Amino acid sequence: MSYHEDYVRYVTVPKHYHSANQFEAEDIEKVGDIDFDPFDTTETGGRSFLYFAATIANLTAFVSGVSVGWSSPVIPKLSGDIEPENNPLPEPLTPNQQSWLGSLLPLGAVFGPVIAGLIVDRIGRKKSLLISTLPFIAAFIIAIFSHNVNLYYVMRVLCGLGLGAVFTVLPMYVGEIAEDSNRGALGSFLALFMCMGILFSYCVGPFVPLTTFNIICVVPPIVFFPIFLVYIPDSSHSLIARNDEAGAEKALTKFRQKSSRAVHNELLEIRDSVQESLASKGRIIDLFRSKGLIRALMISLGLVSFQQLSGINIIFFYAQTIFSLAGSSVPAEISTIIVGCVQVLAGFLTPMVVERTGKRAILIFSAIGMGISMALLGFYFYVQHNATITTYFFWLPILSLICFNITYSVGFGPLPWAVLGEVFPPNMKSVASTITAAFCWFLAFIITNIFGTVTAAVGIYGSFWLFSCFCVIAFLFVYMLVPETSRKTLQEIRKILDGAYFV
Repeated sequence: MSYHEDYVRYVTVPKHYHSANQFEAEDIEKVGDIDFDPFDTTETGGRSFLYFAATIANLTAFVSGVSVGWSSPVIPKLSGDIEPENNPLPEPLTPNQQSWLGSLLPLGAVFGPVIAGLIVDRIGRKKSLLISTLPFIAAFIIAIFSHNVNLYYVMRVLCGLGLGAVFTVLPMYVGEIAEDSNRGALGSFLALFMCMGILFSYCVGPFVPLTTFNIICVVPPIVFFPIFLVYIPDSSHSLIARNDEAGAEKALTKFRQKSSRAVHNELLEIRDSVQESLASKGRIIDLFRSKGLIRALMISLGLVSFQQLSGINIIFFYAQTIFSLAGSSVPAEISTIIVGCVQVLAGFLTPMVVERTGKRAILIFSAIGMGISMALLGFYFYVQHNATITTYFFWLPILSLICFNITYSVGFGPLPWAVLGEVFPPNMKSVASTITAAFCWFLAFIITNIFGTVTAAVGIYGSFWLFSCFCVIAFLFVYMLVPETSRKTLQEIRKILDGAYFV
């Protein structure tokens, strides 16, 4: 008998609200008319604790952003370009060592999703998110006492492990505690908090000694750990999957702040969803057993590929170095802070713009904007040695990177991950997320590592023009192959992907 048929025949009244399995049942004819819809979703409840929990959870995204932005102010110091007398290393970094220091973070992030994927269902979202902060704590403690470049390499790999794990676990946790009405807004917190973390590194790193900066960086994950451990519960989905229905109901009551009946009804829906997912848990091979899933994987891998091929991690890791090479009249550290501020402000716009415009249109706009921005930045470096031209275009580097960060932050920054959550059925999301995240960070490692070699071969302007060309290809990819997923149900999206034409 189906769940809906159960409600037609019975008035279900839980004996104990700590269990969703125990009921008293009465014949509906003896009770008379029922004046409520058990699936009524009009009760809004309170959302203060839900937003508080999402904010605390996204401190892990903030720490991830700090680790991404860390190299921008630190590499000039370790290279002896800034404050050489305070360099903790016996010798300045070579260009090759600079490339490795930047690229080892995405290399570590390749393995973060794999490790997180192995534990997230076994121990739950909450414990997995807590564990993901430990590599950050260890990494910054190592950096505080490091006087050897190899220890800095270890530090960057550890940051990458934490980053990859956060990108795997955090979207699951937030997506499961959120309601349908605010899932999009809460989901955008990840990109926003990460941008805030990057800005934090840009604002603090250039103006304090390196050891002090590393001490400051270790504070956020240490603060996060006890607050999240003590005050924030695991998601009800995760608790039910581990047969803790009493804990699931208690957690859902805190998150929803609704009546017992409303919480109980939602808990039943969650239980059915979890049981269905557990009964048909997806494997990697299942991704290739239907046309729709193959297309979903192609779309997800394509979007994260062009996300990295836009050159975003080069901007994140080497922003201050790029501005120094540009020789602008605006100090490099100030230019970097301005760009970081714009990126955070753009992150606030994303939820509002997406709901009104749709993801596909924004991705197209994002690809065009990033392509033009990179082309203009390449043009500046191409004519950099012409004093007459650069006198009139001294503002071009900062304007180019501001435009690039705006168009990236509203489009190719957050939306590939949002689309990933919509094009796969629930039982395939975990394996698809792991594959996509690992591939994304592996590509980021390759691009970051070879950037110096490519720049030596074709010039820095050639590298930026190459990124611009990839943005043009990204535009064609989205225009021809990526369907609109906004304001569509998962069933409608699946039907589009299974169809003959899906744009």
